[in-house]
Amino acid sequence: MHVNDDSKIVHGLINGDKTAIDLIYNTYHKRIYAFAFAYLKVREDALDVVHEVFLKMWKNRHCLDPDTNLEAFIFTVTRNTVLSIFRKKASEKEYLDYLASVTVKQDIDTQNLLDYHFLQESINRLIEDLPPKRKQVFIYSHNEGLSNKEISRRLDISEKTVEDHITKALAFLKVKMHDMGLIASLFAYLFLLK
Repeated sequence: MHVNDDSKIVHGLINGDKTAIDLIYNTYHKRIYAFAFAYLKVREDALDVVHEVFLKMWKNRHCLDPDTNLEAFIFTVTRNTVLSIFRKKASEKEYLDYLASVTVKQDIDTQNLLDYHFLQESINRLIEDLPPKRKQVFIYSHNEGLSNKEISRRLDISEKTVEDHITKALAFLKVKMHDMGLIASLFAYLFLLK
């Protein structure tokens, strides 16, 4: 999904256009599920997160500003839904030990203070640390939405080399974001797994 499409999709969502929510679902549901499952470890709970995110999005569509940053909105709704599931599960025996270790290791309350813009700035700084050619390939792929073939032609390198650069850039970014904790990992799942 390209940034310049966001406005049209948000307008469609506000106006109750079901194709808009379908498009958002098709773009993000696998990433939301993968993130939720990675932390909750239970398939049904991860599916509940996906369901809740899209239900909240649909129910609250009339409250959206037409200029809403779609990725930031999805990030916020998903973060809050996952943390809500953690809170609900805290009373169940099988989650207590796991939640305690996650809380100690990643300090969920502190992570709550992180927001989309902070994480976007963080990822931009990490992108700057990539080797020049890898950085260029990553920006063409993730920021400009160019295909591997288009990048290959533009930079006069093979498609295999393009794939290699993207794979290595993603691996680097995911490790760095994971090191930042729960919410940063969510950001990586949602916006790097494309």
